[in-house]
Amino acid sequence: MSTPATRLTRTLTLGPVVLFGLAYMAPMIVLGTFGSIDEPSGRAVPTSYALALVAMLFTAVSYGRMSRAFPVAGSAYTYTRRTIDGRVGFLVGWAVLLDYFFIPTVIWLIGATFLNSEFPSVPNWIWIVAFIIITTVVNVLGIKLAANANLLLTGLQILVLIFFVVLSLRHVGSTGGSIFSSAPFGNSSTTLSAVAGGAALAAYSFLGFDAITTLTEETKEPTKTIPKAIVLVTIIGGVIFLVTSYAAQLVALGLHSINVNSEALDIAAQIGGNLFSAFFVAGLVITQLASGIAAQASAARLLFAMGRDNVLPRKVFGFLHSKFHTPVINIVAIGVVGLIGILNSVSSAVSLINFGAFTAFTFVNLCVFAHALRERKFGSVGQILANGVAPLIGAAVDIWLLTQLDYRAHLLGVIWLILGILYLTYLTRGFRRPPPEVDFTEDAELTPTG
Repeated sequence: MSTPATRLTRTLTLGPVVLFGLAYMAPMIVLGTFGSIDEPSGRAVPTSYALALVAMLFTAVSYGRMSRAFPVAGSAYTYTRRTIDGRVGFLVGWAVLLDYFFIPTVIWLIGATFLNSEFPSVPNWIWIVAFIIITTVVNVLGIKLAANANLLLTGLQILVLIFFVVLSLRHVGSTGGSIFSSAPFGNSSTTLSAVAGGAALAAYSFLGFDAITTLTEETKEPTKTIPKAIVLVTIIGGVIFLVTSYAAQLVALGLHSINVNSEALDIAAQIGGNLFSAFFVAGLVITQLASGIAAQASAARLLFAMGRDNVLPRKVFGFLHSKFHTPVINIVAIGVVGLIGILNSVSSAVSLINFGAFTAFTFVNLCVFAHALRERKFGSVGQILANGVAPLIGAAVDIWLLTQLDYRAHLLGVIWLILGILYLTYLTRGFRRPPPEVDFTEDAELTPTG
């Protein structure tokens, strides 16, 4: 039996919203993926992060502008549907679905990789399966991380990162090196294409800044606060990534043997010994575990929304367990998809996710232009720059980064989009009907069955 929907109370101000965005972004991810970016970037990870930050800032501003125009959930899918075309919006949502499917996989894979490096006698697949079982059980039971737990987790990550940076700089200084050096930003093996390839992977660390839009109905003055928070989270996250990757790169350049799967752990052992490396792994694993729970829950609820609205088969994806009131089938399905991590590497999995992300980012930028064109907001030089030049630059940069992903990401991404087009053709009976619309509001309920 469903209950009447209630209106959420607007209590959040800018500070708590920014903290939520940083918690969702998980700052320690910069070290979790450092080894996967180091070699592709030509050993210039900070430069790749700087390029990714520029790209993300253009996109973050566009997200902010669209969240002001359409203060609703659904993000890139909703914006494209309302400003460009419903069918294009469906395909953008389909591309975003690729992210939701594989983000938990990457999270579990990163955690398993570092645990395997710390305990090499335990196969990597055992850690992946363990992560999947734990997060699946937690999500099926309906346990949610409280806001205070998220705040504590974010604080722990920042503490680990501070220790990491300080110990890195101390190590470089104690070995006769300079803590102020241009070497981390470029060397003889660094090229523009390498930095761009690294940036295409580094952009993964920024994923989640758009999640702030889900707090619209609980935020005071959302049309002002949400856009500002999106940009602030992107800048703060970018600064954290730049500083941390700079310190890590300083140490990494002095290491002779590199384990690309867990390079940050090798650096941690070098700068702080076994004690700090154990502390580092514990912080990273806790972060990945909590992030995995949140990512799996988000993916399962997206599938539930699509099942509830008959975009996907309702009996399967719109199912809620009668006791736990959770989309059990969807949660388990995401866990099964996560097993792909056993056969994958962090860099290839991240590339696949970023295919969907860059596609969505490109269209959010184009949505700003399309919306301004529809509303005729090109009457002044300022409007032309804000509504035309800036978002088109953002779209161009996103497309450029998209082309820098590896061929497997392009191949699987294109196959995924072709499947989306075929499925959309089926849903619309050969495009004779409008595409179905997904309602992302939590007010819409379905009576649990099973």
